[in-house]
Amino acid sequence: MRYLVPGSLLLGFAALVITAAGTQFLPTQAVSVIPVLVKRAEAARTGEPLFQTPGWIEPRPTAIGVTAMTPGVIEELMVVAGQRLEKDEPIARLISIDAELAVEQARNGLAISQGELNRANAELNAARSRLEQPVHLQAILADSRVALAIAETQLAKLPFLIKAAESDLAYAQSNLESKRSAREVISQNVIDLAQKDEAVAQANLAELQQRRPHLEREILALREKVQAIAKQAELLIDETRQVQEAEAKCQSATGVKEDAAVRLRQAELALERTVVRSPIHGQVLRLVAAPGTRVMGLEGPAGQGASTVIEMFEPTRLQVRADVRLEDVPLVLPGQLVEVKTASSKEVLSGRVLQITSQANIQKNTLEVKVELIEPPATVRPEMLVTSTFLSMNSQQSDDSVGKREGIYVPETLIQSAQGSAGLWLVDSASTAHLRSVQVGAKAEGGLVEIKSGLQVTDKLIVTGVEGLRNGARVRIVGEDSSLGVH
Repeated sequence: MRYLVPGSLLLGFAALVITAAGTQFLPTQAVSVIPVLVKRAEAARTGEPLFQTPGWIEPRPTAIGVTAMTPGVIEELMVVAGQRLEKDEPIARLISIDAELAVEQARNGLAISQGELNRANAELNAARSRLEQPVHLQAILADSRVALAIAETQLAKLPFLIKAAESDLAYAQSNLESKRSAREVISQNVIDLAQKDEAVAQANLAELQQRRPHLEREILALREKVQAIAKQAELLIDETRQVQEAEAKCQSATGVKEDAAVRLRQAELALERTVVRSPIHGQVLRLVAAPGTRVMGLEGPAGQGASTVIEMFEPTRLQVRADVRLEDVPLVLPGQLVEVKTASSKEVLSGRVLQITSQANIQKNTLEVKVELIEPPATVRPEMLVTSTFLSMNSQQSDDSVGKREGIYVPETLIQSAQGSAGLWLVDSASTAHLRSVQVGAKAEGGLVEIKSGLQVTDKLIVTGVEGLRNGARVRIVGEDSSLGVH
C-alpha cells in the first residue's frame, strides 16, 4: 500500500509528459514559409474601398439627457424605452401638492400687494389734488381774513364805543346825584340801583379804554397769520412733500407687487415643471429614473445626473464611432464617404466623416473617427455594432498616402484551386498546416495577386513542401523568406 500512492503519482506525471510532448514524436513534413505582403495601391477611382474598421452607432453629437428642472419625487413615468416622442410630450409627473400650495400662497401674496398698491395710488391721487387745488389752504386763509376784518372793525368802532360809554357814565352819574338829592322822597333801593348803573358804566368805559392795545396786537397777529397762510398757499411745501411721499410709496408698493408677481410666476413655473416634457422630437434611448425616485432639480448638489429622468436621441441624427488603426488615419479626410453595414439593415448605409477625434486607444492601437450617418433608416439604433468601409477621395488628394488603399498580396503561384474556389496553404503558431479559402482580386506587378478576404497580415504562407500535405497536418518550418515582408 505504501508503494501504491507514489507509484500512481509517477505514472500520472509520466502520462502528462507523454501527452504534452507526444506531438513532438509524430512525423512532420518539412516546409518553408513566407509572410504575406501588405502594401498600398493607387485607388483606381473615387469611391473605391480603402480599408474597413469596426465601430458602433451613437447619437450625434451625444445622447440628450432629459432632466427634472424642479426637485421632487417621480409619481408616474409615462414612456417606455424606444418610444417615439413629440416635442413637449409628457414624460414623467412629479408629486405636485407642495407646488400647488406654493401657487396658492403666491396668489394670496399678490392680492395683498395689489391692495397696498391701490391704497398708495389713492393717497397719491389725493395728494396731487391738494397740490393742484389747495382749497383747504384757501379756506383757512379766508377764515383768517374774516377774523382780521372783524378785529379791524372792532378797532375802528372802539372810539365810538368809548364815547357812548362816557355818555352812559355821565348819565349814570347824573342819575345817581339826582337820586341822592331826593333821598327823602325815594327809597334806598332806587339809590342803590342808580349806584349800580353808575358802576357798570364806569366798568364798561374802563374796559373799552383798555381794549385798543389788545385789538391792535390781535390785528397784527392776524395779519401775520394771513401772510403766512398766503405764502404757504403759494409755496405748497407740505402738499409737494405729501405728493413725493405718496409717489415713493406707490413705487415701493409697485415693486412689492411685481416681486409678488414674480414669486407667483416662479411658483406656477415650479408647478408646471412637475410634468417633465420632451425637449425635442425624438426617441427614448433608456430610462434612468423610476417612479418613487427623488430628483434634485437644477439646484441639486449632486449635479445633473441626480435629475436625469430619461436619455433621448434624434433618430435622424446618428453617427458611427469607428476605431481606425493608426496606420490608416492618414487615409481619413473630413467629408470622406463611408459605407456602413449593420445586421439591423439589409441595405448598406451611407456615411460621411465628421472629424478625427483626439481619443486614441493604446491597447487597440486605434484612433476614434466620427462618421455621420446620412438618412439612417428607422431600424438603426444607438449602440448597434457596425462595419465601416472608408472610400477613396482621389479628386481631393495631394500626397502619396492619401488616395491609396491598403491590400494584402501573395505570389500568384501559391494559389491552389480546390472545389472551384481559391485556397492558400498556411501554417499557424502550433506548426499545423491549413488550406484556407480566399477571395482573389486583381493582379499586380511582380507576379502578385490581391487577396480581398481570407487572409490576415500576420499569416505565413507555405511555399515549399505542399506535395501530399494534408489539412491539419503537423509541419516543420525549415526556412523562411522575409523578402515579402510587410511594407
